This record gives sequence, C-alpha cells and structure tokens, in this order.
Amino acid sequence: MELRQLEYFTVVAEELHFGRAALRLQMTQPPLSQQILQLERELGVKLFERSKRHVELTNAGKVFLHEVRQILPQLELAKAAAQRAQMGVVGRLVIGFVGSATFDILPIIVREFQEQFPSVDLDLREMPTPMQIEAFHRKEIDIGFVRPPVVDPLLSLLSVHQETCIAVVPKWHSLAKRASVSMSELSTERFILVEREVWSSWYDDILSKCRDAGFSPIIRQDVKEIQTAVGLVAAGLGISIVPKSTVNLHARDVAYVSIEGEAPQVKMSIAWRTDNQSTIVKQFLDTVKQR
Repeated sequence: MELRQLEYFTVVAEELHFGRAALRLQMTQPPLSQQILQLERELGVKLFERSKRHVELTNAGKVFLHEVRQILPQLELAKAAAQRAQMGVVGRLVIGFVGSATFDILPIIVREFQEQFPSVDLDLREMPTPMQIEAFHRKEIDIGFVRPPVVDPLLSLLSVHQETCIAVVPKWHSLAKRASVSMSELSTERFILVEREVWSSWYDDILSKCRDAGFSPIIRQDVKEIQTAVGLVAAGLGISIVPKSTVNLHARDVAYVSIEGEAPQVKMSIAWRTDNQSTIVKQFLDTVKQR
C-alpha cells in the first residue's frame, strides 16, 4: 500500500466520480481506476460500488475513509519532521561547557542557535574541560565549550574567544578602589586559583606573569571553578586572577581591578568529535562562525 493510493482513494471518495477525481489529481482516469482496484486487492475488500452513472462508498469504504483521514495528516507531519531532521532543524544536541562560558559567549551563541532552530532540544551540561574530553570519548556530548590546550586526535577545535584577565579582591581590600594594579603589587597576597588539572594553560600563565614580576605567588587554595574562586575572595580568604568577563557574575563583596602591563590571557574554544557528521552539529558550528 502506497501513500499516493490513500490520497487517490480520499479524492475519489470525496468526489464520488472518477472523472472529476482524475481532473482534480491532474491525471487521466484509467490509471486512477487501476490504482483504486490495486488498493482494493491489497486490502481484500471492496471500497466502492460502481455503475456507469454512479459511484458510492461501501460500508467498508466508509470505515476506511474515516481511518485514512486520521492517518494522512499524521503522515504529512511525519514527512515534514523527517525533512526538518535532514536539514538539521529538529533533534537533540548535548552541549558541555565550562562554567565561565556562561559569563559571556555561551548565552549569546545558544540564544541565536535556539532562535534559528527552535525545534532542536538543547541539553546543556556544566563540566570542566578534562571531563568534557572524557565525555566526548564516551559519546555523551556533541559540542563542548572548552579551555585550550586540548590535544586529542579524536577532537576538532575552533577558537572562538580570547580575553584579558583582571584581579578580583575583597570589597574592603586596600586595592578595591584602584582602577588598576601591577602584578608586582600582588606579591604579598594569598591567591585562590582554578587548579592546574582543570585549566593548565591559564594556571601556568598566571604563575609565569608572577615570576616575570619578580615573585612566586602564595597559593592559598586551588578550586575547580571561577565562581568558587570569586566566592572565596568574597569570604576574605585571598585574591584571584579571573577573566574580564567575570564582572558579569555580579558577585557581592568583591571588586574587580584591571591589571597593568601584560596581564594573563584566557581563550575559549568549541570542540566536537571529528567523526561526528551530524547536520545539527554543523548548523551549530555555522552559528558559532557567524559570531
């Protein structure tokens, strides 16, 4: 049984005239009659009573028409859904992200993608870069907002953002009202840093800038997320170096101060499995590239 046969049957049932039905379907009458006969043979029932002057639905035909009218709209919806899926506008996309991505670039890209493809279900999962790499290997995520360097033959990366770092100090700190501070002025401070296992390049860059300023930092505590570092600064446990976009966190009891000279830098990249040929992934990367 073919979809077109159901469509032919519905038109004949509505017209109760093969000639008018053929005209409406923009075809000749003989092939239309042949398709209806074939449908009846496949069903094993007679759908129409025919005479030279009259066409009428049988009881079986009336029941079948009722059911077909329920089926055809669903088939059209299924057809449209399949076409949207082929175009990459419907489905599910699992996105891993480091927490700091929510300070700036993640909300912008996700919002634009969702506006373009509202039928794509986005599943966002916060996790540090090392955990995202593991998740990629287990095929648990499709896209990752990661902090480089990421060296993995399984993954492709696209650099999307770079920003300068600033200092964050308790609101009552002597540096809180300063517009800027040099790295050397932080030499006696206790640092709260995102641990090296989570973000090695940034950790090493901060230590390098401290050494360039003539000191080794006093590390009070390592944490896993920038938000945690800011919270501990607010508690008075020390100071931290954070990406400039952290000011969007709107944390209480802290002040953000620019760093003079060559400040540490941070980068953000988009990662995906190189062998992932999903149309939705490609659409997401296109959205990123447009930014």
